[in-house]
Amino acid sequence: MSAFFVSKVEYNKKQANINNMKNKFSSEQIAKLRLNPCVFNCSIKSVNYTFEFKKRALELSDSGISAKEIWLRSDFDTSWWRKGYFRETIRDWKKIVTQKGIRGLIRSGGIQFDKGPSLNSADKVKRLELQVKYLKAENDFLAKLRAKRAESNSGRIKNI
Repeated sequence: MSAFFVSKVEYNKKQANINNMKNKFSSEQIAKLRLNPCVFNCSIKSVNYTFEFKKRALELSDSGISAKEIWLRSDFDTSWWRKGYFRETIRDWKKIVTQKGIRGLIRSGGIQFDKGPSLNSADKVKRLELQVKYLKAENDFLAKLRAKRAESNSGRIKNI
């Protein structure tokens, strides 16, 4: 029997694993993702995050915040991704930074990508607007978290 022969059952298992590894987004999900300030671009099969989001995500991860929590704080619906996606993405970004430095997160290639901050004033304004939007969403999340903690500590139900 050849080493290259794979039974139909083994082939189907491998295909199932490959399908579980990829996310496929609906047109509604893509529209919502594109509104998120942390997303540079997205398609049915992939999301390209902004350079700033990648840097901030690595900083938060280094401070002990879980990868999934980082996406939650950034106003993403985490149920859209497969289990382990967030942890693996942070791990991959850390590996890139270790090998190529922080500028390694700016990936060039055949797909549209975020080239990082440029000296163009229009680009600076756009990035600052996105940063403000991100920080507002993070503050809102933290305010809700504080309110829930205060509610659980007091034993009374409070309006949020």
